[in-house]
Order: sequence, then C-alpha cells, then structure tokens
Amino acid sequence: SKTLLITGGTGSFGNAVLKRFLATDICEIRIFSRDEKKQDDMRHEYQVKYPELSNKIKYYIGNVRDLRSVKNAMYGVDYVFHAAALKQVPSCEFFPVEAVKTNVLGTENVLTAAIEEGVKKVICLSTDKAAYPINAMGTSKAMMEKVFVAKSRTVDPDKTLICGTRYGNVMCSRGSVIPLFIEQIKQGLPLTVTEPKMTRFIMSLKEAVELVMFAFENAHNGDIMVQKAPASTIGDLALAVKELFRADNEIKIIGIRHGEKMYETLLTNEECSRAIDRGDFYQVPADNRDLNYDKYFSKGNKERNTLTEFNSSNTELLNVDEIKAKLLTLQYIKDELAAWEN
Repeated sequence: SKTLLITGGTGSFGNAVLKRFLATDICEIRIFSRDEKKQDDMRHEYQVKYPELSNKIKYYIGNVRDLRSVKNAMYGVDYVFHAAALKQVPSCEFFPVEAVKTNVLGTENVLTAAIEEGVKKVICLSTDKAAYPINAMGTSKAMMEKVFVAKSRTVDPDKTLICGTRYGNVMCSRGSVIPLFIEQIKQGLPLTVTEPKMTRFIMSLKEAVELVMFAFENAHNGDIMVQKAPASTIGDLALAVKELFRADNEIKIIGIRHGEKMYETLLTNEECSRAIDRGDFYQVPADNRDLNYDKYFSKGNKERNTLTEFNSSNTELLNVDEIKAKLLTLQYIKDELAAWEN
C-alpha cells in the first residue's frame, strides 16, 4: 500500500526498477521525467505488456531543476529512487553548468521536497566517476553525493532516511558502448574503441537494481553503498561482442575522448579508512563529525582499515570468454543475437 517515485523514470534504470516492483503490493509507481515522448512510449508499452498492472503507473512531466514540479510529484510518496541525471561524459565536459543544474541542484530539490513531504526513504544513484573525479560529469556526481550526505545530517532518519549507491558501467544501458558495438556490426562498420587497455567496471541492470535494493534494506542515514563488481578492458569487451555475433568487423582505435579516465574507482583510499565489508557490497558510512575542529588538534583516529582503493584495474578482470558468458545473461543480447541469426 505504498507509493514509489522514480526520478528519471523513463531511463534504463527506471524501467528496470519499475519492472522489479510492478507485480508487488506497491500500490502506485510514479514516473517523473522531462521527456513526454519517452513517457508516452513507456505508457503504451506497459499497457500492452502488463494490462492488468499498468494502471498503477502514474506519469509526471517535470524537471528536477524545478522545485515546484518536483513537489507536485512528491505528495503522498513513501519512497524515492533518484535516478535523474546528465550522465554522458563528453557532453557534460562541454556543458558543465548544465550538469551542475541537474545533478547537483536537482538532487537538492528532490531531497528538499522529500523531506518536506515526509518521504520515508530516498536512495540517490551515483557513479564510479564520482570517486577521484577528473571530468565535469564525475565532479557533479561527487557534489551530488556531498549534497545528500550533508542533507542526511540535518534530518531525523526515523522520518526521512537518505542514502546513496555508487556503481560502474551498466551493460547495454541507453547510451552505453555495447549497443553501439552491435549497431556497428549490423552496419558493417569498424568497432570504435577509445583505448583497448582502458578498464571499466561492468554490471547488469539487474545487479544495479540489486545494489539499490540492498541499500534500501540495509543502509543507514548518509551511507554510500558500493557493489563489488568485476571489470574488463574495452578491447576485450569489443572482442567478446565480435565473437558472440561471429562478426569480422575490424576494431578501430579512436583515442580517449573528452574527460575519460584509463580506469574508474568505486572506493577511494580515504573511504577505505571507514568502509565496512558487507559480503558482495561495501558500506561507506557518513563522516558525521561536526565543525567543532578544535578538539581534533588533540584527538584523532589512530585506527585505519587495511583496504586500499577499489578500482577497475585492481578488481577481478574478466577475460573474453568470461565477458561473453556475462553478456549472454542479458535479455538484450539474447534478443539481438536471435534477430542477427535470423
């Protein structure tokens, strides 16, 4: 009998979380986004696929940049998954202020509205690019994390609990590289690889939802939850897609794009000093010391965890066969392969 709001709900994650909750006893799921065409497409799709459940989905046109439109969708909401974001690294490099407006100020608006409405839990979705950021997208997401941790210090967690998740590249999500590789194979074009040795965490949408659910069930106020994900090189990922589709397209190296890193980080050295190992996940509690710094001249923290930075170069690195096996667990890949073979 609860109401769930998903900001950025027409995106890849929004659709995955919607499907996860559609058949549960959640009574209403609100999709909040700014693109009426995507909402209309989504509405028709779910009416066809889930006619008996689609009436519990409600669509709200709005923008997280506009506090009024966020408040309009927030009344009566119990839980919020905040996924609205600008996430393309090169475009954020060219328009960094736009990234700030959506990723930083938009998050502030969502949290302000949620606190005012007495929402029980807000889960904010972040990215590995927020750890040691070197690009505008990562920097804006790092600030987003700072915003929700700061907000968590000023609320009663029994009324509104605020936490976040941080995860790496989601395979086959909109705008990601695997659909690009497949489209290039279909058109007989070279597979464009920025730098073959570049490494990236890889996870499925299902795993991204599992991380958010773990945070939903286990996080404390201000926590950032991180999944222990494997990684692959971009070169091996391209080879794996080629082999799955039995393609002979050449691989063309085009060089690193604006703002890209050779590897991504999910847990910084500084966060490792207080991270808690939760099996398949890390829990990073908020540093809730106050601004009364005088006492820290005489009192510090002598103990430190033995963890070191967790990044896509020192995690489990999958080989081509292991990448192929992981890709074959995805329905998107199965559908594309079936269409390609026919």
